[in-house]
Amino acid sequence: MDREIITFINENSEYLLIQFVDGHDIEVLENEYKIICDSVSAPCSLVAIKVNSWNDELSPWEAPAVFGNQNFGGYADETLRAFTEELLPKIKSEYVFCDETKLIIGGYSLAALFALWCGYNSNLFYGVAAASPSVWFNGWLDYAKANDFKPKKVYLSLGNKEEKTRNQVMATVGDCIRQQAQIFEEKNIPCVLEWNEGNHFRDSDLRTAKAFINLMK
Repeated sequence: MDREIITFINENSEYLLIQFVDGHDIEVLENEYKIICDSVSAPCSLVAIKVNSWNDELSPWEAPAVFGNQNFGGYADETLRAFTEELLPKIKSEYVFCDETKLIIGGYSLAALFALWCGYNSNLFYGVAAASPSVWFNGWLDYAKANDFKPKKVYLSLGNKEEKTRNQVMATVGDCIRQQAQIFEEKNIPCVLEWNEGNHFRDSDLRTAKAFINLMK
């Protein structure tokens, strides 16, 4: 699996943060990591993995486009498998992580939905940090209700203007994230739902940092 990997490594980290990213995320990663390190006392490392085809590699199943004309390919299972079998062993072989290091997977937007999906499909992760996740995704809430979430804790957030949009699918995101939080509550999974100021495109680095920080405190 040929991937660009961006690393911010602190040896003997208590937490290893995993984030799938696009070009915009990469531009603000350094600031995101600085915010995290300034806010938590526990040593942590951040490993960001660049996605080549955002709508395909991070979507849990095929679905029609909701904006533009690019459909969702539904290759999340292949992405998780490649991470588990190829990338994570490579990361662990190149850097020093002890057996007790806790893995937290997180991200922004569709990458945050992918992180949630990973929580239903892998025992690897201590927590899931989902900032403005695409929980409006076709069939997602039914999936979340029907399956068991494996990590110990989860963080959700959304901008308070994200549901105020003319796109009929995107406009459901507020109700969807409230339902997602309720699903976790009913299944006794510790969950924080935080509302941020602004629309979907505001302060993605700060919001993602807050998500990771919450799970390390």
